[in-house]
Amino acid sequence: MANRAGTVALPSDLVDVTALLDAYFDVVPDLSDPAQRVVFGTSGHRGSSLKASFNEAHIAAITQAIVEYRDREGVTGPLFMGKDTHALSEPAQNTALEVLAANGVTVRIDARGAFTPTPAVSHAILTYNATRTDKADGIVITPSHNPPADGGFKYNPPHGGPADSDATNWIAARANELMEGGLREVRRVPAAQAQKAEGIGTYDFLQHYVEDLPAVLNLDAIRASGLSIGADPMGGASVDYWGAIAENHNLNLTVVNPAVDPQFGFMTLDWDEKIRMDCSSPYAMASLIARASEFDIATGNDADADRHGIVTPDGGLMNPNHYLAVAVDYLYRNRPSWRADAVIGKTLVSSSIIDRVATDLGRVLVEVPVGFKWFVPGLLTGEVAFGGEESAGASFLRQDGGPWSTDKDGILLALLASEITAVSGKSPSQHYARLTERFGAPVYARIDAAASREQKAALGKLSPSDVTATTLAGEDITARLTEAPGNGAPVGGLKVTTENAWFAARPSGTEDVYKIYAESFRGEDHLKQVQAEAKALVDGVIGA
Repeated sequence: MANRAGTVALPSDLVDVTALLDAYFDVVPDLSDPAQRVVFGTSGHRGSSLKASFNEAHIAAITQAIVEYRDREGVTGPLFMGKDTHALSEPAQNTALEVLAANGVTVRIDARGAFTPTPAVSHAILTYNATRTDKADGIVITPSHNPPADGGFKYNPPHGGPADSDATNWIAARANELMEGGLREVRRVPAAQAQKAEGIGTYDFLQHYVEDLPAVLNLDAIRASGLSIGADPMGGASVDYWGAIAENHNLNLTVVNPAVDPQFGFMTLDWDEKIRMDCSSPYAMASLIARASEFDIATGNDADADRHGIVTPDGGLMNPNHYLAVAVDYLYRNRPSWRADAVIGKTLVSSSIIDRVATDLGRVLVEVPVGFKWFVPGLLTGEVAFGGEESAGASFLRQDGGPWSTDKDGILLALLASEITAVSGKSPSQHYARLTERFGAPVYARIDAAASREQKAALGKLSPSDVTATTLAGEDITARLTEAPGNGAPVGGLKVTTENAWFAARPSGTEDVYKIYAESFRGEDHLKQVQAEAKALVDGVIGA
């Protein structure tokens, strides 16, 4: 049977929403199974009620743990809470409200009773905290781009970005402790009582976010250009935002496929024939790519709009690394009020063409481990003007150099593609072609390699001295990194570089594999040689 990647989902691909919701309330997690405990990854706790990993008990326990963490940290302001369009998001929000109301927490949920993108929650937290001493924080209920059966629960402290490991480790440990105690220490009131609780109020996330956009983007140029823009929310939380952006700012913008369906039945299947709202995937974005010729710029966002996908009529779907390089080059040349010493932030598995762009700009590049949380302090102070990840997540400063969002903002990066085109007269893909003429054209890929739990643990604990090889794919090794050069934080794996290539190996948190990211400026054949030698090198060190 032919692979159905890129084709529209069939009824047999769709999740049974009734069964999903029933399982949320009816299934009790078995805490002897590590997969059914609370585990915070780089973007919160994720799971599915059908796998007993995202159920009412998890959310009640996590929310109570967040309440206690807030008390511990002295956070007394309102908690801004948003949810996306996944089926499990609404019941999870209701559970969280029952616990927050019982604990007397002041909460602000969407004034329209609708969906809230991750960046709008971050924007709300920063807006409140800019003028108050009783600092606010937030919760976003989303599994991001993950399949329709999944749920997710993220905590954003008063800095507005993803919580760091100290916070998430404490919250996860306390949540598991609460579940082990049968939730007896979880304070909770019935839903009807929670909805009427004194501290539960509303906030117009959409209005505040949309009306503030001219502070971070040159919308006048976009409007004056008359660019035809297609914005695909991919069934996610940005659906009402794009319509409001078009109306409020008088843009020639069409909301492509405004449907909201918890089964996401309109989606085209991803590479593995699963429904996944991954706006960096050509398979998940196939329907928008097919319409590229209708627009000057077309963009997509995942379910919580913290990621972006950029489609141009001349280049199709841009590789996320390519667009990051273009965004960096454009922004640092077109934001005169940014600090002259503001650095460029990237994760260590992002493309090295960004390094070459940074050198050309005369800017310092700060390379950090995987996870957007590493950019938060710099974005707050203006020391980092742009932070981006290879997985199509980024944010940048306001035009005056102040913070806009300290979480990834897919709406912002999507609109930036229109600004770039309007101001320069060239599409982002044309800009990237010009960059490669100057700096070379890298080829980049990620592959998986089998590894046991013990081998993955060994990979996460490597030191540079464990790597005895002196060459990689015919070039001298220039660096062996187990700590990020930008901040000295452990990378949870290994990165090896040469003059024209690099690879990074990191253990998967959910599968018995490790991931090899690799890039070469010497073509596909050289990349394959880098990948093969990288696997042999890592396997030799961890005993695979």
